[in-house]
Amino acid sequence: MAKLFPFLLLLFIQTISAQVAPAPAGPTNITQVLEKAGQFTTFIKLLKVTQTADRLNSQLNNSNQGLTLFAPTDNAFSSLKAGTLNSINSQEQMQLVQFHILPTLYTISQFQTASNPLHTQAGSSDDGEYPLNVTTSGNQVNVTTGVVDTTVSNTIFSDNQLAVYQVDKVLLPMALFGATAPAAAPAEAPAPTKPEKNVRAGAADSPSGSSDTSADASTAASLKRKTVEAVTFVVAVIAVSCF
Repeated sequence: MAKLFPFLLLLFIQTISAQVAPAPAGPTNITQVLEKAGQFTTFIKLLKVTQTADRLNSQLNNSNQGLTLFAPTDNAFSSLKAGTLNSINSQEQMQLVQFHILPTLYTISQFQTASNPLHTQAGSSDDGEYPLNVTTSGNQVNVTTGVVDTTVSNTIFSDNQLAVYQVDKVLLPMALFGATAPAAAPAEAPAPTKPEKNVRAGAADSPSGSSDTSADASTAASLKRKTVEAVTFVVAVIAVSCF
């Protein structure tokens, strides 16, 4: 019995160790996280079709860089205006998905000290095309893109490398869905110029016309007088001759 005791003790320790030791963790898979949570079918499809899911999984399992993901629900996509997703090409769909991803891990409490605008994987927000801003009120996190406003409604997953938060609206970036700049207003047509009154033209012509008419009348009167005088002279000469 004494000889069996060390063997039994070793067997007991191995059994307890096997029960306490955690199972080795498998690689993080973002689509599996969302599938387990449910109600993210459309977002999962976009992650896959844009190959963003593969890049995220590779990044999570091959680097120490943390990530934050805002995951819109299926109802969020259903609430979009009809044809919204079809109105953008495949490159823009990828940018839309990347706009929901922050290249930094944020816990709920860390959002309280985050500096706006947050940078996303879609691009720098410094140019105003991809601004993502967060504000907090207690434990509530408000998210705004300049196009939509929403809140973080649930924490789906969180560990020391990845945080996935549920949002009930699709985060539409300014670069893709911002209001287009209003067309420049047409140059104001100059006020129509009032036509010059004919009276003015008449006034300009009138003195000249009146002068000419007067001159003609004066000339005619002078000729008439000369004619009369000539006739009178001839008559007088004839009369003297007769006497």
